[in-house]
Amino acid sequence: MEYNLADLFESVVDVVPDREALVYLDHPGTGAERRLTYAQLDSAANRIAHHLIDSGIRPGEHLGLHLYNGIEYVQTVLACLKARIVPVNVNYRYVEEELVYLYQDADLVALVFDAEFTDRVTAALPRTRALRHLLRVGASGSGTAGTPVTTASASAPAPDPAPAPAPDPALVDFADAEAAGSPGRGFPARSADDQFIIYTGGTTGMPKGVMWRQEDLFFAGLGGGAPTGEAVAKPEELAERVAAGGEGITFFPTPPLMHGTSTLTAFIGFNFGQRVVIHRKFVPEEVLRTIERERVTSVSLVGDAMLRPLIDALKGSMKGTDCSSMFSLSSSGAIMSETVRAQFQALVPNVMLLNNFGSSESGFNGTATADSGPGRGFRVRVNSLTQVVDPATHEPVAVGEPGRIAQRGHVPLGYYNDPAKTAETFFQKDGERWVLLGDMATVDEEGIVIVLGRGSQCINTGGEKVYPEEVEQALKSHPDVYDALVAGVPDEKWGNHVAAVVQLREGARRPSLEDIQAHVRDHLAGYKIPRQLVITDTIQRSPSGKADYRWARSVAAEAGG
Repeated sequence: MEYNLADLFESVVDVVPDREALVYLDHPGTGAERRLTYAQLDSAANRIAHHLIDSGIRPGEHLGLHLYNGIEYVQTVLACLKARIVPVNVNYRYVEEELVYLYQDADLVALVFDAEFTDRVTAALPRTRALRHLLRVGASGSGTAGTPVTTASASAPAPDPAPAPAPDPALVDFADAEAAGSPGRGFPARSADDQFIIYTGGTTGMPKGVMWRQEDLFFAGLGGGAPTGEAVAKPEELAERVAAGGEGITFFPTPPLMHGTSTLTAFIGFNFGQRVVIHRKFVPEEVLRTIERERVTSVSLVGDAMLRPLIDALKGSMKGTDCSSMFSLSSSGAIMSETVRAQFQALVPNVMLLNNFGSSESGFNGTATADSGPGRGFRVRVNSLTQVVDPATHEPVAVGEPGRIAQRGHVPLGYYNDPAKTAETFFQKDGERWVLLGDMATVDEEGIVIVLGRGSQCINTGGEKVYPEEVEQALKSHPDVYDALVAGVPDEKWGNHVAAVVQLREGARRPSLEDIQAHVRDHLAGYKIPRQLVITDTIQRSPSGKADYRWARSVAAEAGG
């Protein structure tokens, strides 16, 4: 047995087959509810895995998951791992052009998609001829199982003539594929080298596919079977720990599974032999109902954009919701600001709030210290494999000197189909693989890493460098500010000036730029203070709560100032 995610999952199934593994609620009270034990989830995944193999999808080929959260998402990921097919996440917000890019860049040969996305998928197909097999989840469209998808009427231009054009891909309804597939295992031997690809949109440019060996992902992204303790010393030890332990932990990843952090959270739950709860979409009131009803112990989300609505609901329509089962609430991908953390802590005093730091390229790096906040920065106690290095020499920086965060050891192989970007980001040093992240940081005398922000978003104003995240933290501590993004706008005098795009609290007074500046001045140096204030009805973010800095920059530039 190797450190292969499918092997590890099956080893857990074999020791706790009757334990509840996955609960899908869309939403409580609607009747749309499914519960699967470990044995049932294993069997369901086997059926899809055998269907894919029988359909000619070969080990190492790539399958896209263009889905909302659901049983089928988890089932398909497991099916791919079992069949040695590489799962690839697809952002369901993408429109035709973005889908064409991702389908092509990832070399997808198969796609599992929700019926709601049929029009987008069909429009993209004429320019993604490598796709030869489609599985549709949900209500059937005009096709029937096994029939090809017709693409001639799609709005996209036809591709250049090819000597032997591939036939239109066969369309099969997911339910039919599951019903016909074998529930048993009977798969060929797997490897720790089998891949798992996570496409990450980042903040600039087109998405990139991060190529992980499954063994590396198990240790870097899943904590080696013990995210907060000692990693397992051998693959067999994972099931031994599950068999020796009890149940009672319920993991609730609330962001979309299409973002790596949610899928990895689900797998952490499975590695513990515990229960995982998912919703189709993030609806604050339903999240709170589920916490109460299912006695959820561990919730994961992405920053203030998801935590603030929970606070609003707890103060309003969901006041009195029993959240006493919660032990931890963690954020990855965006910071929970100190102001918002304090508001939630007042409502749910016994929960431990964790600002985790990591990325699709590094897995988990560390957790923010309790003294992070406006004026102090995002301070992270990192693991022993993380350093802040000079991006040119790859040597550790001196105390107080800025550098880039780097991780060694269990790191990805690189970016799929992008050797140039791989060469920029991944390097060898002292016989180990390293990844150089986009985050700038410094280190203090105690070894605490102070994260400054993404280098690509750094604002150069009058020769000084300003990182948006630090200014956003200060803005969110203002009593009238609900959410905020900060961007650089071209300026004749300063090169760029700092612009604050702000969403106000409901019923709040409208602050002036001078009000905002006076508040921020208590936390930040003068050159970091916003020179422009744009008040907007809603801050635009991704479904997982990540910042859309291109939008913020565009809004600020259009408003002038």
